[in-house]
Amino acid sequence: MSATLQESAASGGPAGGAGAVVDAVSGAGVTVVIPTYNEVAGIGAILAAVRAVLPAARLLVVDDRSPDGTGEAVRAASRQDPRLELLSRPARQGLGPAYVDGFRQALRQAPSAVVQMDADFSHRPEYLPGLLAALGAGADLALGSRYVAGGGTEDWPWQRRLTSRLGSRYASAVLGLGVQDATGGFRCWRSRLLEAAVVQPLSLRQFGFQIEMAYRARLLGARVVEVPIRFPDRRLGQSKMRLSITLEALLGVWRLRVLPRAALVPAAPSGSAPGGR
Repeated sequence: MSATLQESAASGGPAGGAGAVVDAVSGAGVTVVIPTYNEVAGIGAILAAVRAVLPAARLLVVDDRSPDGTGEAVRAASRQDPRLELLSRPARQGLGPAYVDGFRQALRQAPSAVVQMDADFSHRPEYLPGLLAALGAGADLALGSRYVAGGGTEDWPWQRRLTSRLGSRYASAVLGLGVQDATGGFRCWRSRLLEAAVVQPLSLRQFGFQIEMAYRARLLGARVVEVPIRFPDRRLGQSKMRLSITLEALLGVWRLRVLPRAALVPAAPSGSAPGGR
């Protein structure tokens, strides 16, 4: 890959060599996981946009019984798209648990890679091939990064920009992540790494989940790269951020730091590595 990929030496070495072939052109063998809550206004558009970029990918929407009918809209769309699936959860239980349920569902189909992204177009589908190409070049985890050269945010007030950047630096420093954007949620995982990362129960359930998963990847010895993205403010729907979610992330990094490794990731057999399949 070119210098647009900022490699992280977060763990003292890459997590394994070549893995399963990742198709960055059609998305064959790739599953895209999209959590939703009250996203009916834009769910059809984001699904169509992802499908246009990755025509062969499997799309998995994880909906927490949205009262606005998001789940029903996805179910109706799935009748026309056999590679679109709805995972309907009984109630709103937090971003982290929604993603973990979606990850586990996705992994049952043995994909080569799993992408996580939001439904509100803050994660632009045109970046998907670049994230997948990073895995094809040997990464185990590709982070869509706002804070490497070529990345950035759009239409954010200065207070939000400052809080986000400082939060990422804070989490990365406390946990030794070695990445510039520890809080972003646009990511592409090699399946074997993701399988190991979701074995243990989550410690952080909301926004801090993104930090925890990056930390789990580091503990597992993953090779992580950051792919620059431009991150606009959401086009549709309303933000789910609240003060309690921000506080969970700020305080949660210290909880993660003091937890024993075994509480976060399984012990790897001697000579094994999570990257590749």
